[in-house]
Amino acid sequence: MSDVVDNKTEQVLKGAEFMVRDSNPQDVFIPEELNEDQKMIKDMVLEFNKNHIYSQYKKIEKQENNIARDLLGVAGELGILGAHIPEEYGGMPMDTNTNTVIAEAIGRAGSFSVAVSAHTGIGMLPIFYFGTEEQKKKYLPGLCAGTLVASYCLTEPSSGSDALAAKTKAILTEDGEHYLLTGQKMWITNSGFADVFIVFAQVDGDKFTGFLVEAGAEGLSLGAEEDKLGIKGSSTRQVFFENVKIPKGNLLGEIGKGHLIAFNVLNIGRFKLGVMALGAAKQNYLEAVKYAKERKQFKQPIANFGAIKYKLAEQAIRMFTTESSLYRVSALLQDQATTLFESGTPYAEAKLEAAEEYAVECAILKVMGSECLDYVVDETVQIHGGNGFSEEFGAARAYRDARINRIFEGTNEINRLLSVAMTMKRAQRGKIDLVGPAWEVQKELSSMPMSSKTEGAYGAEVDTLKALKKTLLIVAGAAAKWQMEGNLNMKEDQEVTMNIADIMIDVFAVESTLLRVQKLASTGADVTLQTQILEVTINDAVARIAKNAKDALCSFADGDALRVMLMGVKRYTKYKTVNVMKARRAVADAVIEADDYCF
Repeated sequence: MSDVVDNKTEQVLKGAEFMVRDSNPQDVFIPEELNEDQKMIKDMVLEFNKNHIYSQYKKIEKQENNIARDLLGVAGELGILGAHIPEEYGGMPMDTNTNTVIAEAIGRAGSFSVAVSAHTGIGMLPIFYFGTEEQKKKYLPGLCAGTLVASYCLTEPSSGSDALAAKTKAILTEDGEHYLLTGQKMWITNSGFADVFIVFAQVDGDKFTGFLVEAGAEGLSLGAEEDKLGIKGSSTRQVFFENVKIPKGNLLGEIGKGHLIAFNVLNIGRFKLGVMALGAAKQNYLEAVKYAKERKQFKQPIANFGAIKYKLAEQAIRMFTTESSLYRVSALLQDQATTLFESGTPYAEAKLEAAEEYAVECAILKVMGSECLDYVVDETVQIHGGNGFSEEFGAARAYRDARINRIFEGTNEINRLLSVAMTMKRAQRGKIDLVGPAWEVQKELSSMPMSSKTEGAYGAEVDTLKALKKTLLIVAGAAAKWQMEGNLNMKEDQEVTMNIADIMIDVFAVESTLLRVQKLASTGADVTLQTQILEVTINDAVARIAKNAKDALCSFADGDALRVMLMGVKRYTKYKTVNVMKARRAVADAVIEADDYCF
């Protein structure tokens, strides 16, 4: 794809640039590279789960005596809550990759992980990123220690995905020293025991603004605990404000700039949700493998049957692909923040800008992680059969808990729409070049196809990836062109945008998996199983991409233009023949022997 993609890798890959640039396997970070300190920290968090979470699931789900609040205190003592905050504010700062390790491990903690993520992410980061020095020193030390708990109040009965339509209002008092907050928030995590609330309200009716509100303020009240489908161990209530008097010094950020807080904090929140979903999937997978080996039918363990091996293998394959993508982006976030910090950008601002740079990837990973988890828990229930439908087994609880991940931090539909919209916006602003590569592909469609092939190991996979990127450029380029000409409205014709987003997700997943296997192979490790995972991943992705491309193009194009583009899609969505049954059985046999996900 040298005529389309810039092969130079001396510069860090920009956000969304994976669509038009190749990456070098040696430039990515893979889980196999975790150092001893990171492994020790991971073990510490897993030990916390074992000692404090798994034996108390029933108490946590019943929310006995605000048990989640106490457990947050224990997590704070271990340094789990402040690993992303500088020492001057009470934290124990660790790099992004280490924080990713922590998030994945705490993701194994069931619904308690929701309390942790809401506290450390959307609860603490608004203060860290946008708070004044006084606000940071007042709240962050306690939040890091777990002696204070944070809650984030954004959603309202009439504003969910459309957050800026919030109706909660803030009126400045006559003396100019306080604001009076009046309104209602719903689906507020940690609200039952929070000490400080991040609240968004409209100043003067139209200036979306953030505030810090302390628990116990006169006029602040809570609704009853929501009776939820899952994450029952997480406190979720409505929060009501009736002329709550807030000191002017509790204004968070600038008046009318609340959207910067709400949306920028969500970038890293989406990434961490994907990571925690991976951790939850791995924990649930233990149940699937264990049950498949113990449950006997027809005088043998059901793990011996091909239908069950398919499920165990596909669960592992999806986790491997998701894991490869998440740790790749973790390193990109880390490298970007380090570069900015070393060039003079303040620490908090560097972290914020890094997350903004890779906002597209964060949206993709939120979708990828949550849908991987959904597949894993669903098939674990199926492997359990009737027992999977019983609350006596862990499969049912995990199934209930997983479903929320496709809804909060922006629904997966919103994140799909955003991933495409943000990519197009980056191209329009000149941050990445999509027009040139898309034009090169269009010219190639009218010429005789080149027969050159990449030599060496994984040559077929490299060539297929290049072709899949060309398919993505055909569809995205055509959609952009038709929209400029007024023949397509991607805001209204969301099905097309969804098709493009799904192609983007598959391309990113395929590339991340390929890069991981290539890098692992370069170390001399035996990558037989990982290669089989890669082959199945590409085989299935090619079929999905072909369908999404065709569905999108047929939605808005016609005539000769459509015919030529469909011929291009057919040309570019090909891969070598793969015995997927044999590959999946090899993966299943490996995890059955290891009693767990073993990659």
